[in-house]
Amino acid sequence: MLAIIDYGMGNLGSIQNMLKYLGYKSFISNDPEKIAAADKLILPGVGAFDNGMENLKSQGLLEPLNRRVLEEKIPVLGICLGMQLLSKSSEEGTLPGLGWIDAATIRFSFPEGSGLRVPHMGWNTVAAKKKSPLLENLPPDARFYFVHSYHVACREASDVLMTTGYGFDFVSAVERGNIFGVQFHPEKSHKFGMRILRNFMERV
Repeated sequence: MLAIIDYGMGNLGSIQNMLKYLGYKSFISNDPEKIAAADKLILPGVGAFDNGMENLKSQGLLEPLNRRVLEEKIPVLGICLGMQLLSKSSEEGTLPGLGWIDAATIRFSFPEGSGLRVPHMGWNTVAAKKKSPLLENLPPDARFYFVHSYHVACREASDVLMTTGYGFDFVSAVERGNIFGVQFHPEKSHKFGMRILRNFMERV
C-alpha cells in the first residue's frame, strides 16, 4: 500500500484523488508506524523548506523515512517541495534537508529586464536525460504544470532524470536508485501527470 505523507505541507487530497481515479489505493498519514509499514511513499509539499523539515522532525517521521528509504530501499516520490527536501540544503532556509540526493536547492535568479518572473509558474515541457521506469510511455511533447521559486541543483549528473528550460535548463526530476523526485505537479498535469503516477505505481 502506498502512503502519502502528511506533514502539513501539501495538497494531499489532490494526489490521493488522482491515484483513486487511476485505480490505485493509498492512505494519507503522519503516523510513523503506518508509514513504516507502507511499501511505497509519496512525499508531497507546498511551502517553505525549513517548515517542511521542522514538521517531519517534530512528527517523528525522519527515522522511519530514513530507514525505509535508505536501508530497506522502498520507492519514494517527492513532489514539488517534496523533491526539494530530498536535497542536502536550501537557500530558502538554514536547516539541512533529507540529503537523499547530493544536491542543493537554490532560488531562481534572472538579470533585470529578462522578462522572466519568479516564481516559475505554468505549463512547460521536459527533456529526459536517461531512461527510467518513471518515464515509460511518456511522449516527447509531454508538458507539466510548475509553481516554484526554487530549483534543485544536482552535484552528480547521474541523479538528473529530466530538465526543463526557464532562462536556463534546470533539473525538473531526479532519480537515484529507489528515490525519485519531480519539481512539477503530476496531480495537476492531466494525462502526462497520470502517466508519471501510473509508472510510479506499476513500474517502479
